[in-house]
Amino acid sequence: MFHESTQTDLGLFNRLCPKDKKGKRHFSVSMQGRLKKLGITETDPYLLTDEQKARFARLDIDPETVTWRRAVDVNDRMLRGITVGQGDAEKGFELKTNFYISVASELMAILALATSLQDMRERIAKMVIGQSRQGEPIRADDLGVAGALTVLMKDTIKPNLMQTLEGTPVLVHAGPFANIAHGNSSIMADKIALKLADFVITESGFGADMGMEKFFDIKCRYSGNIPSVVVLVATVRALKMHGGGPKVTAGAPLAPEYIDENLELVEKGAANLLAHASIAQKFGVPVVVAVNRFPTDTYAELELVRKIALGHPGVADAVVADHFSLGGAGAIALAEAVVKASEKPADFKFLYPLDIPLKQKIETIAREVYGADGVDYSELAETRIAEYTRMGYDKLPICMAKTHLSLSHDPELKGVPKGYRIPIRDVSASVGAGFVYPLLGTMSTMPGLPTRPAYYDIDIDFETGRILGLS
Repeated sequence: MFHESTQTDLGLFNRLCPKDKKGKRHFSVSMQGRLKKLGITETDPYLLTDEQKARFARLDIDPETVTWRRAVDVNDRMLRGITVGQGDAEKGFELKTNFYISVASELMAILALATSLQDMRERIAKMVIGQSRQGEPIRADDLGVAGALTVLMKDTIKPNLMQTLEGTPVLVHAGPFANIAHGNSSIMADKIALKLADFVITESGFGADMGMEKFFDIKCRYSGNIPSVVVLVATVRALKMHGGGPKVTAGAPLAPEYIDENLELVEKGAANLLAHASIAQKFGVPVVVAVNRFPTDTYAELELVRKIALGHPGVADAVVADHFSLGGAGAIALAEAVVKASEKPADFKFLYPLDIPLKQKIETIAREVYGADGVDYSELAETRIAEYTRMGYDKLPICMAKTHLSLSHDPELKGVPKGYRIPIRDVSASVGAGFVYPLLGTMSTMPGLPTRPAYYDIDIDFETGRILGLS
């Protein structure tokens, strides 16, 4: 936008395709995508008509439509709303914008969903940063940056091989959060693991309403892999909170209700566990409930959770897992339950087809997964949905950005909320990653720090060089 404002069409074209030492002009490899998009088949810049040169060189971006955001990998609430372009040389190009945390960026989602380096390059090229004044989407390929971005990302596509304390191999790769992105480890890591082991455990973030739903409706569509079993992890403490227990504050001592036996809170909170099991059941995959044991849990509490879980028709088994205290030996019963459940017949199905309207997909998730009565759209969300439909992005799956602290959009609504509606504040399209993501309620893609951040505990022991406070 800055350079286009002061140059003619021919001037722009000549600067984009400068003469080499022999006085010849060439299209760079990164320009091929835009030429193809415009239907220009000539490979020699000199053979283009003046009209073709103008179309190629001038993007004519409408600043009001720019949805691309800068990203940084730290929490900074002051970057949720900023103004750029205030330098003396940039006067007239002020723009209100914001930062994402990097795990919410489209590049992070692309890393997690790419099936190869070539697929990553193609996805990066499709990223839409805004629209032209004529209403045409402007992609990374139009900017000529897709190749350079791929070079920057080329080593990130390789999963990190690590191991557990007992030597079990673990592939750690990608980090899209499930509340502000699709919340799953990479397809590449899964593909490698499936070639090396009989059973592969892959994580989806938070609950069945978050990472699991996105795993099925987004990741499985692109990977082609269908899981044999859902392992639904529950804790007595979490169920007590959903049963009406006192508010839990990070870093503060737990209330007695979470430490002492309280079967009433566990039973009430188990409704939340059953709701998650019902969500998983909608996809036709057997569920094994893993009750992650804490030292303060009583036998009666653990058995109550198991009993309630086993009463759900979609739950194949419910097992107490004590791996935190006992290591692998504490998870043998869970592993055996997973193997047995994997032998059961599955009837996998997606929650929604891709060929229905965006609103219908959103409302299906709101109703079937969150248990909401309906959806309310802001004026901005309505506009964005109409624009994405016009541009052909209505065939993409949905990636809801919402709180992980409730089945609803409101973190204060515990248990199984009823009688509420989901507010959609905004909608964006991650076309390269391959999904449309609505923002629910007050959900932010840039976290802030609490009054006492963890950095108070981090320092260096100068005698040993050991970093303090990370474990």
